[in-house]
Amino acid sequence: MAPPGGRIGTYGLAAAGIAGVAICFLLAWPFLGAITWALALAILFSPVHARIEKKLRHPGLSALISVTILAVLVVVPAAFVVERLIREAAAGAVAIQARVAAGELQRLLEAYPSLAPIGAWIDRNLNLPSMMATVTAWLSNVGATFVRGSVLQVAEVALTFYLLFYFLRDRHAAKDTFRAWLPFTRPEAEQVFHRVFDTVHATVYGTLAVAAVQGILGGLMFWILGLPTPLLWGLVMGLLSVVPVLGAFVVWIPAAILLALDGSWAKALILAIWGAGVVGGIDNLLRPMFVGSRLRLHTLPAFISMIGGLLLFGASGFILGPLAVTVTMLIVGILAVRVNESAVRERDEAYPRVT
Repeated sequence: MAPPGGRIGTYGLAAAGIAGVAICFLLAWPFLGAITWALALAILFSPVHARIEKKLRHPGLSALISVTILAVLVVVPAAFVVERLIREAAAGAVAIQARVAAGELQRLLEAYPSLAPIGAWIDRNLNLPSMMATVTAWLSNVGATFVRGSVLQVAEVALTFYLLFYFLRDRHAAKDTFRAWLPFTRPEAEQVFHRVFDTVHATVYGTLAVAAVQGILGGLMFWILGLPTPLLWGLVMGLLSVVPVLGAFVVWIPAAILLALDGSWAKALILAIWGAGVVGGIDNLLRPMFVGSRLRLHTLPAFISMIGGLLLFGASGFILGPLAVTVTMLIVGILAVRVNESAVRERDEAYPRVT
């Protein structure tokens, strides 16, 4: 028996389904960041959560314990480090501004006749006190914006862990639901799931590996130059390398400026070159290599997927960019296999083998 409405009814149902999917996407868009990070944390923590659940044999309590552990491990250190560093950067800018306004830089340049042309060029083309005042005001505004936006940030973080609870507790049911919705066979759906898991692991662990390298390189240069607490600042630079927009430069730029104001021009120049060329440049070199090799992507598309994802989706693009590229490539591959198999079947039907 034909379905009610025939082909027209089927087309109408398809159109209604597409419209519904579009509306659902628009409804979920404001929560895209929370959904993305909750999904990523659920994938990363699922092995540990599975062991907790096996011991407790209570899905709800196991999910609550896992969420609590993740909140302690992720939220508390991240919030402390970011807010503390923004305040320290603003305080450092104020100190530098005061020293520039007091004429220390000019006296330093006058003490070295060979640097006189540089001092003259700065006087003609730059208004250092005004520039430092602008930088100080900008850093202060960033700190104030961070504090004002803390309510929204707290709400998004709370939503992330709220979603994470259900992603962990109901992960098997969610996987079965997605498998039923996907227009793939069971083996093809498993391929998609494995690619999603591999992409999240590769992106997060690759970024952590790059951050560790940046922290080690930055701390090493602080130690070589005799700067205080190189281990601490290396750790801070590594943590900052994970945060989008921020980076290790938040630490080494003020340090280089203070070295220059103290008359240690050689150390300041070495630190600036090392920070910009090695610590900063290693990110663009290693991140696509670490992530791309595990994703089985060339360095160039891996780089584009990460940077483009950040530009398009914001912080959640850190995960969504590589995910979109890798899953799309897998779907295209599945479709290519289906087309080839269909062509072989048609050929065999048109020209059956004679036995």
